[in-house]
Amino acid sequence: MGVQLSPENIMQLGLGFWASKTLLSAVELGLFTELAKGPLDARALTERLGLHQRSARDFFDALVSLRMLRRHGDRYANTPETDQFLDRAKPTYVGEMLEMANMRLYPFWGLLTEALRTGHPQNEAKKGENFFAALYADPSRLEGFLKAMTGGSLGASMAIAKQFPWKDYRTFVDVGAAQGGLPVQVALAHPHLRGGGMDLPVVRPIFEEYVRAQGVADRVRFYPGDFFRDPLPKAEVLVMGHILHDWNLEEKRMLLKKAYEALPTRGALIVHEAIIDDERKQNALGLLMSLNMLIETPGGFDYTGADCCAWMREAGFREARVEHLIGADSMVVGIK
Repeated sequence: MGVQLSPENIMQLGLGFWASKTLLSAVELGLFTELAKGPLDARALTERLGLHQRSARDFFDALVSLRMLRRHGDRYANTPETDQFLDRAKPTYVGEMLEMANMRLYPFWGLLTEALRTGHPQNEAKKGENFFAALYADPSRLEGFLKAMTGGSLGASMAIAKQFPWKDYRTFVDVGAAQGGLPVQVALAHPHLRGGGMDLPVVRPIFEEYVRAQGVADRVRFYPGDFFRDPLPKAEVLVMGHILHDWNLEEKRMLLKKAYEALPTRGALIVHEAIIDDERKQNALGLLMSLNMLIETPGGFDYTGADCCAWMREAGFREARVEHLIGADSMVVGIK
């Protein structure tokens, strides 16, 4: 007898946005932050969040079924993961990335079909606006965006701090450092290192405040600059995290060449993001991130580890290797 086919997986994927939006709304409402103070029953939680009673219980129980909440009797509580990573009061909060996804990316992804047909971005650029120009002109919005970048990269930053052989080096600079998440994690894990982060000058106060709060300001400094126009800082290790996928192939190659030129002999370049597996079959997040680059940028795309290794060798690096970090994230390490 033939295998009986079922549309179950198709339907779950096709309606997957239901679950996604349920989580995004919970983050927006501050549900996990409220429950971090202690378990609550449905009535109390409904009142705390200012919800209508009609579907509040369904909302909470849907989160239980999605393993974002636990329920004991009639009282709801965070899971260990949501308590650590979705409580706004904790330094491990990664919800800024989800908040940005809720406010910006969710509506733009509704235009994916148009993006696939035209090859054009579907974000603010459709209205003649430059999202990043407006973002960097508004300090409060910029800080929120940079926090989102820190939250989205925290796991990978911690893995890089642990996995890379930092004992063999003394200096490092993160190019496009945003708030400074990676430099902080590396400095905390390796007291012998001195490093920093390069980003546009407007980022300096946000970077320096974060570095001070983490207690590593004596070893981590800010390098103002535009990595397209200015030379990269000199260091034994340079890092580009969630940078290359923003740009087209010519721009990617140019940035890798600039990194090569800034490094000393035996220096290292670390490129990390959701690197697509070489067979282009397994890392769904990396492939979906590449579709996000279609929606957000004129020419950006994600790439495989083999792609990046080849580009590094073209730039002059004598060796390049790929190492898995955590979840969908990997790093490509090039040695000059």
